[in-house]
Amino acid sequence: MDHDHHGPVTAGERRRVDLDTDEALRLLGSVSLGRIVFTRHALPTVRPVNHVLDGGEIVVRTHEGADLSACIRRADGLGVVVAYEADSIDPDTHLGWSVVVTGYARLVTDPVELARYRAMVSPWVDQTMDLAVRVRPDLVSGVLLRADGRPGDV
Repeated sequence: MDHDHHGPVTAGERRRVDLDTDEALRLLGSVSLGRIVFTRHALPTVRPVNHVLDGGEIVVRTHEGADLSACIRRADGLGVVVAYEADSIDPDTHLGWSVVVTGYARLVTDPVELARYRAMVSPWVDQTMDLAVRVRPDLVSGVLLRADGRPGDV
């Protein structure tokens, strides 16, 4: 980000702009790391994961012993409600964007699709990731945090 400011942007100089679904998904697809939120022992649990956007759906890799995989398996193919968040926010100016998607997560079971996702999403940890999870976005919200009056700042 290229900013003319010589320090943090003050609250009075900031503006929050709601993003439409298409722009929010475009921004989410521009980064590879996010956070998936699901229920574990009746409480919300957050895990950092890498992802790819494929046909408007979020795909993450996981492994057989992961809490996320176990949670989805217990749903017997019906899927589980999850939230997915990704962002790109400058740590100094606090300008950027954040996107939250809520939808149903299901394990990818088709061997051809699974092989394709294994090629598309490389694990970011040194661990065998033999499963893939696909999240269908049902609710999408996003915000752009920018300096007021500066339409080019993101």
